Amino acid sequence: MANKSHKTNETNETNETPFHKRYKLFVGFDWASDHHDIVAVDEIGKIVMELAIKDTAEGWASLRKKFADKTGQEDLCLVAVAVETCNGPSVERLLEMGCQVYPVNPKAAKEYRGRKSPMGSKCDRLDAWSLGDALRTDGHAWKLLKSDDPLTQELRILCRDEVKLIAQRTALVLQLRAALHEYYPAALDAFDDWTVQGAWSFVENFPTSQDLAKAGKRKWKTFLKDHKLSCREKNKTRLDIFSRAHKFCGPPAVTKAKSRLAVTIVKQLRILHTQLVEYRKAIEALFEDHPDKDIFGSLPMAGDKLAPRLLSELGQNRDRFDDPDVLKCYAGTAPVTKQSGKSRFVIFRRGCNKNLRTAIHQWVDLSRQECAWAQAYYKTKRQQGKSHSCALRCLGQRWLNILWKMWQTKTTYNEALHTRNQVRHGSWIVKPG
Repeated sequence: MANKSHKTNETNETNETPFHKRYKLFVGFDWASDHHDIVAVDEIGKIVMELAIKDTAEGWASLRKKFADKTGQEDLCLVAVAVETCNGPSVERLLEMGCQVYPVNPKAAKEYRGRKSPMGSKCDRLDAWSLGDALRTDGHAWKLLKSDDPLTQELRILCRDEVKLIAQRTALVLQLRAALHEYYPAALDAFDDWTVQGAWSFVENFPTSQDLAKAGKRKWKTFLKDHKLSCREKNKTRLDIFSRAHKFCGPPAVTKAKSRLAVTIVKQLRILHTQLVEYRKAIEALFEDHPDKDIFGSLPMAGDKLAPRLLSELGQNRDRFDDPDVLKCYAGTAPVTKQSGKSRFVIFRRGCNKNLRTAIHQWVDLSRQECAWAQAYYKTKRQQGKSHSCALRCLGQRWLNILWKMWQTKTTYNEALHTRNQVRHGSWIVKPG
């Protein structure tokens, strides 16, 4: 009976065996960057193992051996581990070992610690013990973590890293603008978008207003033409700015120092831009090979950037979200309601997947350009007094209902079908003509 129950431990909800008897070890795993504290209890809550390992190959090998010795078998499917995160190197290694991993929300972990230490004491061992024992007593209601396929994992990591690199580019652009403001304000007046390479080339070719004045009008025109910046409307304005650039600039010492900084930042931006191009190619290639690409690729205005991000954050495991409401909480669009007695208030949800929340926010905002019903819904929320961000979260709630159904049924988005369904069901958003 025991072996049978553990073969089906991925469907704990339907298993008749009491949860505390399904595993031999209930482990609390308190992770850190260089070491990890582990406390394991048995089915009656007795501490049977307590150790700290270094985050090295030797440390993980010793942990595997300890688990095998305690369970009496090399297969570690009888080891349930509670950990205060759902991703990262430690989680991946636990899954590779064959352990059954149950992620715990940090706020819940804090409350579980209070069971063991009402006075508020805190240490790594206490955290690990409280997690392990909480898993034994409350784990029947927790969600077992399933590892995504390698393709989805790689796509998710690349998409998240791309976002971080874009943030680095934004930081460099802000530094460049700050430097130019000190010694070369004419450059800021001439170019609005400092993420384009033409603006960077301007700083490289004419690093100071003195260099710009020496170059002369012919070279200015040639530069604008070569870099495809010679828009007729903006050309005259830019040439006028160039002609008077030397009249308002920084003193010689500031100009000499800050121009060196500006050119240095531009070189960094060029390197970063090259890597971002490579990241985009890799993401597009992985997305093209993914079996769910048609589902997410059909989303209005998701495009080449947002569709892969949405796909990678949802993953392929259809059991991950039982219904749309779970997905809404995970994505951060669902608010948090607090009610006690006659008091009731609704607040912004902060505990969520912030990468998914950002992607949803950007996508639903763009969807208004293509979907009439989305724009109508957004306008109605704005007329009700909602802020722009709040109206987008409300629209995100609607979109996630649709996306969850598409994801579950593996079907693509059909605008005509969705509009007909809205009319058929008497939607106030889209009314029959």
